[in-house]
Amino acid sequence: MGSPDPKRHLWVLGLLPPASALLPSQLVLHTGLDVFWWIGPIIVLIAIPLLDWSIGVDGTNPKDEDYERLSNDRYYRWCTYLMLPVQLIGLVIASYMWAGDELSVVDKLGLAATLGFVSGIGINAAHELGHRVERMERWLAKIALAQSGYGHFFVEHNRGHHVRVATPEDPASARLGESLWEFLPRSVSGSFRSAIALERERLARKGTGWWSVHNHILQAWSMTLVLFGGLVAAFGYQVLPWLLLQAVIGFGLLETVNYVEHYGLLRARRPDGRYARCSPRDSWNSDHLVTNIFLFHLQRHSDHHANPGRRYQTLRTSEQAPQLPAGYAAMIVLAAIPPLWRRVMDARVLAHYGGDITLANVQPRKRRRLLAARGVPAGAEPEAGPRLGGTAA
Repeated sequence: MGSPDPKRHLWVLGLLPPASALLPSQLVLHTGLDVFWWIGPIIVLIAIPLLDWSIGVDGTNPKDEDYERLSNDRYYRWCTYLMLPVQLIGLVIASYMWAGDELSVVDKLGLAATLGFVSGIGINAAHELGHRVERMERWLAKIALAQSGYGHFFVEHNRGHHVRVATPEDPASARLGESLWEFLPRSVSGSFRSAIALERERLARKGTGWWSVHNHILQAWSMTLVLFGGLVAAFGYQVLPWLLLQAVIGFGLLETVNYVEHYGLLRARRPDGRYARCSPRDSWNSDHLVTNIFLFHLQRHSDHHANPGRRYQTLRTSEQAPQLPAGYAAMIVLAAIPPLWRRVMDARVLAHYGGDITLANVQPRKRRRLLAARGVPAGAEPEAGPRLGGTAA
């Protein structure tokens, strides 16, 4: 019987971006070009967007009758499991090179950027594994987060972001008019505080204090301490700044993707004022094939939020979902340039809500000015958010 997934044999290519950390020394050795220390950013920010543009989109969906078969096929799990050894081997090799005197500071910066991009992609693997109910996969998610030091993501993403997504209360949902550079400190600090509060509440319900072996955040952070401590012990303290730099780049990449995924979108409200269940309308989608392969269908984000229990190979594209003009790899480049980002994306947010800016998640300090620009007089704007049963619900 043939595979119900036409992309089945492509998913293993998702290992190529993390494998980029294994390549720099060999590429430089054989070509003499120091630019290859920067191979991670080159692949993610240049090669993948070009491939997305040339290959195009894939709008195929799995059939309902194939769902169980695809979900239970362990081949797809191994494609994510294998990310971890590739990721960690690359970090060990990089630490060895950071500890030596052969590389210039610029070359070490390039290597740190490459490892940072690998670290960010590792968070995506942790994202996929952390949603699973299997105990082993949840532990693997924490291991994948060790390189970035972003272990609290395990708690905040599942119990915070998925509950509050596309609302003003969610630190990881970007607002219309908010630049990436405004969003990053708000999301990083807000997600950290939220994760601490959520885990403290969970432990209190179990009658357990913060300093417990059952604390998911401490478990994940301990893995980072063991990993970084082991590398410092093996290669010396001179590797520590580079380890910290690649970690910052890694979680910065994650938060930039967060910025892209929900920019300006606001969930509908029920008649009682509470937010409705998350729907495909509340996340930006992209069907660009290459980025979807490398990110394990992360770009089918609308279906992921509407059905967070689905494994990546079963995620579907939806006609209800707002569509990005390019894949995530290209959009994170655009996000770094706020005037270009707003020129492209603000109009798409407004089009998604039929031109009614009051239905969007608007940056509070810019709300009055943005509404006035759309002809909504001061004091006349309605409560933000579409109502179920209305034209935008």
